[in-house]
Amino acid sequence: MASSLQNASKLGDLLALLPLNTNQEQWDVIESTAQTLANELREKNVEQQSALGHTFLPQTLTSLLKGATESRAIPIEVPDPAHTIDPLIGADQNRGALLEAGFPQKVVEILEGYSDLVDPQLHIALPLSLQDLRIIKTSIGVLINLCIRHADVKNTLVTLDAAEIMLELSIPIYPPGSWLHEKSDTETTELSEIEQAEITEAWDTRAGLASWAWILIYELRDEDPKITPQLFTPDVLPLFARVFNHFVPPFPSPPPRFSSPSSQKTLIQADFQVLEEVCALLEALVMDDEEVRLALVTDFKTPLQSGGASCLSEMLNFIEHGTLPPYYGSSSDEAPDVDYSAKATSFARCKAAIVKAVVEVAGEDKSMEILWDDTSEDKEKPGGEFVDRMVQWIRTHKTLAMGESNRDDLIICATLCLANLVRKESHSIAIAHPPISLAPDLAELLEPSTDFKVQHGIIGFLKHLAQAAPNRAILGKARVLQKLAVSGVWDTGADSIETSQVSSIGVAKHMCNGNVKNAFKLILPSSSTPPDKTAFKKILALVQRSDAVAVKSEGTRVLVNVIKSLWSADLSSADETSKERKKAAMDIVANPASAAALAQLIGRSRKYPLLINEGVVALSLLSAHTGGGVLVLDSLLNPLPTEAHQGRPFHPPTSAGGLLGTPAGFEDSPVVQGPRRALDTLLYVLRGGSSGSSSITTSAPAPVVPVEIRANICGLLGHLGRKGVVSADRARDIEVMKSASKDLLEKLSADAGEPPKPIPVAARKALNGWNA
Repeated sequence: MASSLQNASKLGDLLALLPLNTNQEQWDVIESTAQTLANELREKNVEQQSALGHTFLPQTLTSLLKGATESRAIPIEVPDPAHTIDPLIGADQNRGALLEAGFPQKVVEILEGYSDLVDPQLHIALPLSLQDLRIIKTSIGVLINLCIRHADVKNTLVTLDAAEIMLELSIPIYPPGSWLHEKSDTETTELSEIEQAEITEAWDTRAGLASWAWILIYELRDEDPKITPQLFTPDVLPLFARVFNHFVPPFPSPPPRFSSPSSQKTLIQADFQVLEEVCALLEALVMDDEEVRLALVTDFKTPLQSGGASCLSEMLNFIEHGTLPPYYGSSSDEAPDVDYSAKATSFARCKAAIVKAVVEVAGEDKSMEILWDDTSEDKEKPGGEFVDRMVQWIRTHKTLAMGESNRDDLIICATLCLANLVRKESHSIAIAHPPISLAPDLAELLEPSTDFKVQHGIIGFLKHLAQAAPNRAILGKARVLQKLAVSGVWDTGADSIETSQVSSIGVAKHMCNGNVKNAFKLILPSSSTPPDKTAFKKILALVQRSDAVAVKSEGTRVLVNVIKSLWSADLSSADETSKERKKAAMDIVANPASAAALAQLIGRSRKYPLLINEGVVALSLLSAHTGGGVLVLDSLLNPLPTEAHQGRPFHPPTSAGGLLGTPAGFEDSPVVQGPRRALDTLLYVLRGGSSGSSSITTSAPAPVVPVEIRANICGLLGHLGRKGVVSADRARDIEVMKSASKDLLEKLSADAGEPPKPIPVAARKALNGWNA
């Protein structure tokens, strides 16, 4: 103990002499004394370490560092006294003393001084002496030990931007693969053992330094991962680009001095660690930081690093061309020095992280107009460089379904990115129309053998394209509906993939909206599609067997659009074939299963009046078909399945106007007893949401139901009660419907006013129709 105090005191005396004697001998004495003290402290004597923390030793060590950087940002050519800190901080309370003395702040300042030496245009490892490398590595190690389990030190380092300094310093000092380009004045001569040892030590130090830098970065992130965006600015993006570039061919061969497996293994491991860390960090930054997302797309057109490739470009190159270098070995090697299988698995995860990041960048609303570049002078690349690259990924690798390619990662990335960009209708139309005309390529990928993740991306993309009315005919000509029918997405084997089923149903729903030719393609069989395998039959079967409310409701909305398109299509001037196709399609649709599905949509949608209205309109049209009145009446009076009256939640998809018409208060109605028949729901809505004598009971205040919906319900009830709409042998059922609704219609019809109100007029018209 006494010896340690004496050496600590001696360091203070030597510090006092520095202004008078700064020669190398003086620093040698300082180094020797510091080393002796460090050795004594390594005896794990916490009492001794704590005692020294209460002396002037923390201030002395800080001042020594300041002395070593007296006239420059980085230490002069003297031994590094910082390594004495490691044993001193064995006592936690000493970290506070060192922080108060400004020691970690000075270490960060030294590291920042080294980072200022970095030339962004330098494409080799930052030239540094072995002594400088040791100082940097030791300094990083000190910061790691100082901040472990010490919030104040950690917060100080965050404030000093230590994490970004680590990146700005460590990647230029050890860019992955830089050892492959290592040159020296003795390149053409045989190196001595000492020279070879120095080179090996230098690269080992660089690799270790990089590893320690990532340890410190994650120590600073450890408390709260959400702090990541606060630790870095977009200025680090060019550094990431440099890392990706190393894993893209062509690959140089290892130089002779690194030809031995043992010397390569350390550096290969270091290369790969940097890649893994960069991919994980970049993914986190992109997910959490809008500024980074926008910087990536802005940099794509105007690189942050003058004359250099943008980070987003390098990310795309990495996804498309990145691979493990040949000196990693191969999966067929019997005993590779590098675990190739583990590396290949991890490499795939790295690519997946970058794919996720690219998709997230494309999903940023503010990115849309930058990534979609209509100002590009290259007329062969409509939409600009990014759009063309995504299109080419799809076109080039669309044969994956036939087993000729296995780049599903490119298809997934491209379809998800383009799906984000075509949220703007003009972009959507441009993708589907010439000169891009991507619809046939997407349809070609819809094969049963297509991987479900690829299928998910394609279907989501098609759903966005189908929302634009000008695209629907093009998608129909590409046989998208027929390809969906054979893709397996609506088969029982795909029932576990609810998201894809809902999206694929959405494609059909949009394509059949106002397009009778697509309705024909959905419904009518062909030489290659038997009647029980059409898209219509598969969707209807899916609606009947699915337990998912979203699938049932969205699938039934396909039926709604089909009925509206068929029944409203004016083919009076069309050829006879078209007229026959329309009649055949209507006859197929007008069946008990269709009417039941529409009634069940009404029964389960009491919280969503606009969905109820869709069912009412479709049933009204269906009732006008030959024999349709009986189908509709039965569907309204038959008991609903349990799922339709238990009030299970369904959240309809968003539209341009927001969520599909949920009036205030309606979504919160606490239904005690659900509707037993679809007719009960219609009467509940006709009352404006109040229970009355309906089998639906609720204590919630009546919501405001749009007038048009209530008028349409009156119209449906009035039409069903007209003579001849339903056959005479069903008079008893007609009477059941009338008795359930007559009092309500009479009450509503009595609400006179000037000018006439729509609801009383509609109710009176319904009653008059019954008596006609």
